[in-house]
Amino acid sequence: MIPQNLIFLYRQEEFLRQKALNIIEGSARLSLHMVAIERTMTLARLFINYNTEDKDLKAIQMLGIRTYNAFAASLKLALSGYSQNSALIMREILETAFLLDLFQSDRAAIERWRCSKKTEEFRPINIRKALDKRDLDISMSRAEHYEMLSGLAGHPNTGSQILLKPNKDGDIFIGPFIEGLLQPTLDEMSHLAIMVGESLDAFIPAGFGNIDREKFHEIKKTWWNNFSKFIK
Repeated sequence: MIPQNLIFLYRQEEFLRQKALNIIEGSARLSLHMVAIERTMTLARLFINYNTEDKDLKAIQMLGIRTYNAFAASLKLALSGYSQNSALIMREILETAFLLDLFQSDRAAIERWRCSKKTEEFRPINIRKALDKRDLDISMSRAEHYEMLSGLAGHPNTGSQILLKPNKDGDIFIGPFIEGLLQPTLDEMSHLAIMVGESLDAFIPAGFGNIDREKFHEIKKTWWNNFSKFIK
């Protein structure tokens, strides 16, 4: 027997999901975010269909699967009213995005990573430092991005209550809701989708899946032209 309260909760989640979809359909900004997320997920599915015996490439395919599943889960939670839990998964996506970015410019690191147990080299903080050094970036924007998701969703602290409030200046709320958080949640998720998609595209062999890759390039250009100002 399923407790009636859980049935009521599920119905509320489904009600909010449909409400969220209706809001997205009426918003050019949010609709573009959804397309960006979907096309990155499509790239991940495309990449898995590439047959290879290259162990390094298989490792990247595995990371592609992780990001596909993570985007699917994060999106489901966001649309059903659980932004804080959605953001927790997005922190995992961000870590994977940084790792994929590192592997783009240091292909030898893939073998070291897949053959190693826990090492200092591949701790999240050291990956961020390596990327900053590569790009001569002293802004600490990667660290700030990671700390933002950690503080809002990854650690149980008082700062995380912002994702438990339908109204920023109101009280915390128990259970699912989408008021006030649907747009910023999808803003962040689509940004991560562009980051992951750029890296996956760099690993897909030339000539494979050109139609899907071109669709991603189109949405990436449109997304940056319209929304890059929101993440600066």
